[in-house]
Amino acid sequence: MDDQLHRSLGLTDDELAKIIEILGRDPNHLELAMYSVMWSEHCSYKSSRIHLKRLPTEGKNVLVGPGENAGVIDVGDGIAIALRIESHNHPSYIEPYQGAATGVGGIIRDIFTMGARPIAIMDPLRFGPLEDARSRWVAEGVVSGISGYGNSVGVPNVGGEIVFDETYKGNPLVNVLCVGILPKERLVLGQASGIGNLAVLLGSTTGRDGIGGVSVLASAGFGDEEEDAEKRPSVQVGDPFEEKRLIEACLELLDEGLVVGIQDLGGAGLACAASETASRGGVGMDFNVSAVPQRESGMQPFEIMTSESQERMLAIVEPENLEQVFAICNKWEIRSSVVGKVTPSGALRIVDDFDGEVLGEVPAASLHEDAPLYERPISEPDDMDTAITDQATTLSGPEKIEDDLFDLLMSPQWATSQYDSQLFLNTVVGPGSNAAVLRLKHPTSGEDTGRGMALTTDGNHRWCAINPRIGSAMTVAESVLNLACVGAVPQALVNCLNFGNPENPVVMWQLSEAVDGMAEACNAFDLPVVGGNVSLYNESQGTNIDPTPIVGVIGLINDLSKAPPGLTWNDGDRIILLGPEANGLNGSAWAFMKGHRRGSLDPIDFDLHKRVCALTRDLVTKELVTGLHDISTGGLGVSAAEMAINSGVGCTLARTPDHIAFFSESPSRVILAVNPELLTEVEQLAAEYDVPHERIGLAHGEIFTVKNLLTVPVKDLQEKWDNRLSDALDGGTTQG
Repeated sequence: MDDQLHRSLGLTDDELAKIIEILGRDPNHLELAMYSVMWSEHCSYKSSRIHLKRLPTEGKNVLVGPGENAGVIDVGDGIAIALRIESHNHPSYIEPYQGAATGVGGIIRDIFTMGARPIAIMDPLRFGPLEDARSRWVAEGVVSGISGYGNSVGVPNVGGEIVFDETYKGNPLVNVLCVGILPKERLVLGQASGIGNLAVLLGSTTGRDGIGGVSVLASAGFGDEEEDAEKRPSVQVGDPFEEKRLIEACLELLDEGLVVGIQDLGGAGLACAASETASRGGVGMDFNVSAVPQRESGMQPFEIMTSESQERMLAIVEPENLEQVFAICNKWEIRSSVVGKVTPSGALRIVDDFDGEVLGEVPAASLHEDAPLYERPISEPDDMDTAITDQATTLSGPEKIEDDLFDLLMSPQWATSQYDSQLFLNTVVGPGSNAAVLRLKHPTSGEDTGRGMALTTDGNHRWCAINPRIGSAMTVAESVLNLACVGAVPQALVNCLNFGNPENPVVMWQLSEAVDGMAEACNAFDLPVVGGNVSLYNESQGTNIDPTPIVGVIGLINDLSKAPPGLTWNDGDRIILLGPEANGLNGSAWAFMKGHRRGSLDPIDFDLHKRVCALTRDLVTKELVTGLHDISTGGLGVSAAEMAINSGVGCTLARTPDHIAFFSESPSRVILAVNPELLTEVEQLAAEYDVPHERIGLAHGEIFTVKNLLTVPVKDLQEKWDNRLSDALDGGTTQG
């Protein structure tokens, strides 16, 4: 065996020694390739598993938690919801269109693998600064890829985020969340069972595109342009129309009870699907590599087993049902081939024909469960003590505060207008509001239950750069408040943990702290973590991104007879601020815009935050507010400006003494627009919940006025809001 082969495949000398110990011999090239992708950071979580165990994963409505293709919760009426979030960061920098498109395809397969029909997508995106040409090119390609695939496959995109910041220059973050719905009895797991059952490969042919794929790309950072160009063949190529046929075929197979287990082919391809289904079922599998339909000639067994070509599924089928399976696949015009047999041995054997040569043989569990578990060194930043004392309140106030407000305004419409958010005609609240809202319909009959589900994705690298523990807790708290603003009770959370190089002790400290902050918040809100993804090695030329944990939270609305209020107010409404006093500028968008990236964050008051959320939910449910908006990025200034822009109605705000109160992003605060006739009732309810509140202004006219700070026509705010992103990105006409 080539002494350097394992290193070229990304395995360390110690990992090779462990493989030799497991096998009792040297591995051959095929076996080594399978270990390299299955033991990669992306597939094995070898640097993060020890920390992820601290997250709360159990709850009364949790049907499936972490470890399967998607989390699943019981939402009553015989209905279950599957949800998952994944990253496709590295492929999207190399080939933005295909990297993002196949990220959408992969997350959709994670959902229908569980027996659920995908019904919604959200896409939290992070790019380098708008002034950087490469970052603009990546952003254009990513949005085109998401819209091109999602619109074609027929799943609505109902929200997300788009952020531009220097920290993502050279390493964008493309996270995609998908939600699906299923009757509880259709729930199926990705495991093989039944000795003698057959493994049937469904869908597209296998090619050299995506060999190693995310399992390789996600386990290393970026270097110079020449090195990045060499990685392009590892980016998969997607076909949304094949995916659509695959969805329908798989759901029909499940409805007919013809599948005992099913697994999508994502990271690590067939090596992953075959080993994980066998390992989870406590069985072995003989895998006939010659039976895999190929679209390129001369492919080697290691290429076939590690290719991440898209739109493929592996189903475990009883032999007596095989002809029915083939018939349904023919109906939907997708390929189907018997490629494996379930055995009692516990071994994954790669064979050249079932009666032919054994090309490789490894314990299935060794690929899936026996990957190295690293407790990597952890170290606080050397300058942490100094950084904490460097408070953003020492920054001078702006000469013209309206200019800073303009610089913080940016509509996401350039991106969201390219997505179809109304597929299925099920979307009640789409992109651009506090949270997305969909009708909850029974997946079998299509009958409207009268209830709704709400979705939000949130992340804040600025908070987490200053204090990853408190910042992560604040991110979870923001998601819970977003759901409260549409009247929803949170049910479950999924996360996508985007961090730098885990071999850097400071990065591992950031990850550990973020997990603890997230766990603390989830425990406080009784919010189980039902799945997630860890994306490491997000670095470019040795510079790590700011820690960026993204959370997706799903909530339920008991009565959706009316759409929840949005980010609007009516002329004559009184404006009320719920929550505590603003406290500082550390971690705010305004401070980062001024180059200030240090300071400290105060721990979140979970009891107060829960009261604010409960009050907000009650106000929405009782229809006591015209509109409302949580205060987050950009502080009171941006949140109020967004309400004025969405309404076309100005306001006069008082009691905002300075730029600190105007731009502070202190948590647990909400702006309410209240009809004067309901004002007393709202204030009485706030007192009952023991939530601080004050009247801060009046909605009226066409001018946005903050006493002693600024006076700006609403039309000027609208122009800045509408045009900033579209002007920078060529009006949204450039394709990736």
